[in-house]
Amino acid sequence: MAGIYIHIPFCRQKCGYCNFYSVTVETHGRASLQTYVNALISEIELRKNECPEPIETIYFGGGTPSLLNITDVVKIFVTLQKSFVFAENMEITFEGNPESLTKGYLENLRKYTPVNRLSIGVQSFFEDDLKYLNRKHSPKQALEAIENAQKVGFERLSMDLIYGIPTLTDEKWNENLQMFFSLDISHLSAYALTVEPNTILDKQIRNHKTKSPNEEQIEQQYLILREQLKNHNFEAYETSNFCKNKQYSKHNSNYWNLSKYYGFGTSAHRFSGTVRSWNVADVNAYITSVKTGILPSESEFLTQEMQYNEYVMTAIRTQWGISQDFIKTNFDEQFFLHFQNHIAQIPNDWLFFENDCFITTEKGALFSDAIAEKLFI
Repeated sequence: MAGIYIHIPFCRQKCGYCNFYSVTVETHGRASLQTYVNALISEIELRKNECPEPIETIYFGGGTPSLLNITDVVKIFVTLQKSFVFAENMEITFEGNPESLTKGYLENLRKYTPVNRLSIGVQSFFEDDLKYLNRKHSPKQALEAIENAQKVGFERLSMDLIYGIPTLTDEKWNENLQMFFSLDISHLSAYALTVEPNTILDKQIRNHKTKSPNEEQIEQQYLILREQLKNHNFEAYETSNFCKNKQYSKHNSNYWNLSKYYGFGTSAHRFSGTVRSWNVADVNAYITSVKTGILPSESEFLTQEMQYNEYVMTAIRTQWGISQDFIKTNFDEQFFLHFQNHIAQIPNDWLFFENDCFITTEKGALFSDAIAEKLFI
């Protein structure tokens, strides 16, 4: 089984913290978005022989996929269905921002497309937090989008929230979480605010125009998150992802389990297990290349060291942890010896050992990236 990722790089405005490749509709225009969709469809057709496996998941990410016209979403699905074998009971996720997920849009998405899971970028229910993040929507629009999605029949919803925002007190973070629980949504993605190089937020902080996130606040709010989720019977199945009733994101789990996935669109990545490839991160260059029938991508072969590092980096973030047996079975002996030597150096309160696996504690989950770095070759 494999997954497909579709990248829609257009946004109404750029969020201050975002380091994913995206452009604004204002800069490129709606006509450019339509041209991009045509190029995306052409790329899918050019690559159709690359995916022999049944496709189990499809994920529309961005950017803001909900800026697409429903007719364009339908065209993309028709092309995918013609090009690939679809598995039964597919998970098909569509990301959207509240301001573009109107009731009419949601009704048409439900009626005319096979999308069966929505991921809604709320981030916070407080106006000052949204302003800090340079988000376009209001708290009212966020609530309306969720309620309308439920009314039109979307049963599988996921919400994004961000903690560690300088304007977000612990009290407000608790209120955000209580609002989430009151909406009866089965999946939450909650991320610590990070300042990525060359983002709008990074430049604002360096120019002393806004406050920087505080590490102590981030740690405290992550522990509040874990405690509240535990109280509401949510499973922490990945450092930033939580669900009840086993409603995991199948698509994102493909990434964490190092399963195959295929990406279409500018800056999209593909992974075969031993080879990773990616498209050019430039809308105009992407469109020009595809128009001439040239696939706009580069690739790299993953050495054993790279594959080991990738496994460690993804496994330590999940509730299933790093399997000693997996390392023994899939890598040379030197890798296992390296792992044993370095895992012994990790603080005892960051990890526990269960069923041959090293798994992070609640405190250790805060430092999963640091643990991975210590284990890297």
